[in-house]
Amino acid sequence: MSVRDKAAIVGLGATEFSKNSGRSEMRLAMEAINAALADAGLAPGDVDGIVSFEMDNNSEAEILRNLGGPHLRFFTKIGFGGGGAGGAIQQASLAVAAGVAETVICFRAMNERSGQRFGNPMLQNQVTAEQLLMSFHTVHGLQTAAAFTAMAMRRYMHETGATTDDFATISIAARKHAATNPRAWFYGKPITREDYHASRLIADPLRLLDCCQESDGAVAVVVTSLERAKDLRQRPVKIRAAAQGLGRGTCVLTNYYRPDIAPRDESRVVSEQLYRAAGLGPEDMDLAIIYDHFGPTLLPALEAYGFCAWGEAKDFIKDGAIEVGGRLPVNTNGGQVGEAYIHGMNGVGEAVRQLRGEAVNQVAGAANILVTAGNGVPTSAMILGV
Repeated sequence: MSVRDKAAIVGLGATEFSKNSGRSEMRLAMEAINAALADAGLAPGDVDGIVSFEMDNNSEAEILRNLGGPHLRFFTKIGFGGGGAGGAIQQASLAVAAGVAETVICFRAMNERSGQRFGNPMLQNQVTAEQLLMSFHTVHGLQTAAAFTAMAMRRYMHETGATTDDFATISIAARKHAATNPRAWFYGKPITREDYHASRLIADPLRLLDCCQESDGAVAVVVTSLERAKDLRQRPVKIRAAAQGLGRGTCVLTNYYRPDIAPRDESRVVSEQLYRAAGLGPEDMDLAIIYDHFGPTLLPALEAYGFCAWGEAKDFIKDGAIEVGGRLPVNTNGGQVGEAYIHGMNGVGEAVRQLRGEAVNQVAGAANILVTAGNGVPTSAMILGV
């Protein structure tokens, strides 16, 4: 089933993004959800569907209890954390298009920084098929997200000639956008190229300023039918297309079991679906919100989503091309490197603001935006428009 222009995002809510929220993940979730409903002009009783993440610690039953709504007709969870935002919107859109639900909340709430550290070794105590596979990597020192990604990006550098100075260009652009965004953790804190190269190595070739934030916060959006959206408070943001992708042999954060280990294959699978379903191409995108758990992964993502040919991203990003005013502004909120890391949902929020004309770093005339979630992991993405 195609969801093209059958559903829309009509409400957006978010908490502040911090390193210590001082409240439970349930409270964060409810603050964002209630704000999204108020933004749309809807009441808690209008909600009959919820989509969240497997990694979210809030159950649908408790969300409904705190919301005070009468019942749910549809609820589901999306796997793989960072790759989930587009999948969440896809599931909500499908439910609305099929008539299974009328008003669906998609949210992510997390105390990542104060509650747990994702920088810790990723191997957990439970014995799952995935953890067994990871154990073959962890004994060789690949125990963190940075280490997994560093291996793939080192190979990408070898194949394409990309350098750490190209990585610096990405971080500088992200921090430039964050510096003018009051919601961003790095508001008022741009960086120079010298700052980037002076930052400490985390996992060669990744430096501290390549890494996303560890954040506390929540983001929620309301999805309903395009027809119903016309009568609500906000200008509807149309869901042109949404898709998920999983490449052969993928392992959590990367793939060492195929000839090309650069993190692009899952994104390629997603982009083919998206453009076909939306009847649009990369040339139609006015800006892009690209998942940047580590800034350098923008390079293979730009290639996978068709903005440039394989190996040419390092040239594509030069001379301010990915800054507001460039040929393809990217992560105009500062991305996860500069604003916050809410598993891609804050990127969805930025796209909504851009299409409403409410963004701090507004791109004039923005009509179609690519929003991605995940890169080198099970991946999802969407095209939003007006």
